[in-house]
Amino acid sequence: MKKIIVVSLFFVFAFANSIIAQTKVSGVVLDKSNQPIPFANVVFKGSNTGIVSNEDGRFYLESPNNYTALLVSSAGFSDKEVTLEKAVNYEFKIVLSEPEALNEVVIFTGKTSKKNNPALDILRKIWERKRKNGLYIFNQYQMKKYEKVEFDMNTIDSAFMKSKLFKGMEFIFNHVDTSDVTGKTYLPIFISESLYDVYGDNKSKKTKENMQANKTSGFNGNQQVLAFVKDLYSDYNIYDNHLKFFDKSFTSPLSRTGIDVYNYVLKDSAYIDKKWCYNIVFYPRRKNELTFKGDFWVNDTTFAIKKINMGVTKSANINWVKDIYIEQEFEVTNDSVFLLTRDYMMSDFALNKKEKSKGVYGKRTTLFKDHKFNIQKPESFYKQEVNYIDNEVYAKTDEFWEENRFENLNKDEKGIYKMLDTLQNVKRFKQLYSVASILGSGYVEFNKFDFGPIFSTFGYNEVEGLRLRLGGRTYFGRNDPWRLQGYTAYGFDDNKFKYGISGKWMVDKKNRLIISGGNRRDIEQIGASLTTTNDVLGRSFASSALFTTGSNGKLTNINLTNVAIEMEPIKNFNVLVGLSYRTLESASSVFSLDYYTTLPTAQNPSGVVKSDVKQSEANIQFEYTPKRKTIGYGVERTDVDSPYSRFFVNFSYGLKGVLDSDFAYEKVQLFYKQPIIIGPLGRSNVIIETGKTFGTIPLGLMSVIPGNQTYFTIENTFSNLNFYEFITDQYTTFQWNHDFGGRLFSRIPLMRKLNWREYVGVRGVYGTISDENRAINASTQPYVAPENVYWEYNVGIGNIFKVFRIDFSWRGSYLNTPEANKFAIKGSFGFYF
Repeated sequence: MKKIIVVSLFFVFAFANSIIAQTKVSGVVLDKSNQPIPFANVVFKGSNTGIVSNEDGRFYLESPNNYTALLVSSAGFSDKEVTLEKAVNYEFKIVLSEPEALNEVVIFTGKTSKKNNPALDILRKIWERKRKNGLYIFNQYQMKKYEKVEFDMNTIDSAFMKSKLFKGMEFIFNHVDTSDVTGKTYLPIFISESLYDVYGDNKSKKTKENMQANKTSGFNGNQQVLAFVKDLYSDYNIYDNHLKFFDKSFTSPLSRTGIDVYNYVLKDSAYIDKKWCYNIVFYPRRKNELTFKGDFWVNDTTFAIKKINMGVTKSANINWVKDIYIEQEFEVTNDSVFLLTRDYMMSDFALNKKEKSKGVYGKRTTLFKDHKFNIQKPESFYKQEVNYIDNEVYAKTDEFWEENRFENLNKDEKGIYKMLDTLQNVKRFKQLYSVASILGSGYVEFNKFDFGPIFSTFGYNEVEGLRLRLGGRTYFGRNDPWRLQGYTAYGFDDNKFKYGISGKWMVDKKNRLIISGGNRRDIEQIGASLTTTNDVLGRSFASSALFTTGSNGKLTNINLTNVAIEMEPIKNFNVLVGLSYRTLESASSVFSLDYYTTLPTAQNPSGVVKSDVKQSEANIQFEYTPKRKTIGYGVERTDVDSPYSRFFVNFSYGLKGVLDSDFAYEKVQLFYKQPIIIGPLGRSNVIIETGKTFGTIPLGLMSVIPGNQTYFTIENTFSNLNFYEFITDQYTTFQWNHDFGGRLFSRIPLMRKLNWREYVGVRGVYGTISDENRAINASTQPYVAPENVYWEYNVGIGNIFKVFRIDFSWRGSYLNTPEANKFAIKGSFGFYF
């Protein structure tokens, strides 16, 4: 019975596919020894439609036209013509032979030569002319853009359809289709269409996109999924030296460094749209590097790309992505200007890279038309909207889309919207979607209220023992103008309840004018971060880690109340003004915050000591995050996971006497983070923090150099420092961390297949304490500042089992300090591409 179902489905799909695509063929290219031939060129005879086989020699090719033969070729083998007896042909085995005579043909085998290679001569001319082609030759440009993004479950078979997972959702399998890149069956689960007006000024290097219409069905409202989609399909230019996908930097085949990582072969030449073009095949020189394989057609006079097809190599050191395929087409205007008109990108997400593994396709099709040039716009035109949303954009009719989309949806795509909208109301789908949403956001969704974050439910420290935390937030949608959040926690050793509550309200949407306030009473590891904030619900992992090294009893009872008003007058530039009041006192008998209110004298050798701090404070802070991308227009937004710079300045003023506040002081803090992508060498992060407090303050208000006594990595902390090991009232820190992305291990044969990644880093801090602040210390703990510069360095191995990273760090100074932690091992878990 199962065989009948499978055979029936095969014939149904074959018949349906033959209606949509006239010719389909898949198979594998082998040599006489039955070994796969990677990167072979497979083309329909009499056309420019072709593809390059993958590292296992496999290929899939499809065309809406009728073809009766394939031409298969590879460097070092004789070309072969294969007759196609049917319109649909699967699992061809094509065997290539070594050439009997070379005659005058130059054959490149294995690694191609960097000398006397005509392909490299053409490549160098592409470099020379890349700024003289396309949109770059005009002062200004504008055009219309259509974008379609789709996500699909792939490798749909009869067993998959019969899974209990889909009970009650069987109707969705009426919409199964076949990929025109891989030949695998797939089922759409998300689709989005958008129309834009695009403007650019090459003189000022400014661009602007105005969305005119958007239509989406699938993961509506899920900020994590939408942020992922937006980051997944970031813009790129094929002429750039490096192309960024999934937070990885791939070397472009048109890169100036391409000759070091690619082999190039001049394969063919032909007329395309009445332009004589050369065909160049490229494939990687080494495995495990972030490279592509494919081919491109380039004009013989302008040396502009006419067409390019490329896919990521199977061995590329990237997780959860089995395949990336890119196809771009350029049209000629004014006889010599080559403009990008079609951009297609397909990604195959899967748990592993096995041929038959199931996963999800992510596909984007982008079309451009109606180009206009040298129409100058005023500089104010390119100013980005801070928080503008036009609901009319999302309410266009079906008739509007039929009239304005650049290309018609095929029969299967037309049914996707109806199927997905129906699916939203199916109980089983809602259950599956809820599970995925909980794992992504950390919140369990109820009607207008979310419970969580669930990952903060349990914690442990020496004061509270086992800690149980329950919390939640209001949630009506990703564009909520207001939000309430709160939690309560209980420690089973101190038998005390703690709580926190906060609220935010966006008064003005255009400039994101937000009023916020809240109160928190809890136990905290203060000094876990140098650049402090008054976030009421913020809590350091150092206070809640289930396992720690050494003593973590230096905790503080904190009662914090704050109110603030913030706005974003310019895109990605935030200003906040706030008032706060806090009380601090030690939560442990092994830790003291005691300070003198009256210093010891001969008449009063004990002085007057106080153990708690009451402090009112006003602050103003500025934050600038250029190139930061966000999802949503509500009071809270989700960042797109893309590296961006961050510049933060905070000025605080202690209000002595206000609400019995104890101290007057001024504090200035600066934080700067700069990610640096170094092409194939990976990515660095440079972080600088500096600050100074003017005035006399006790331990509870000083700047504590953040140590890390957990077994896990905590960003911006020092792995070999204990809590409160160094204290300052002025400081400067420097951190440099670099991720090589596996480039070094890829050169070691025995380690190549592990796909491990290498990390190195160094961090240091210099700080001092004034004599006045030393004098008021009434605790038994001495104040120690890193006046001779404390530093440490680390190396790490990441991508272990794809989810684990381990770091080894060494202390570089202050080695003779009592209980000095000279060597530390930290780990971290995460899902990274």
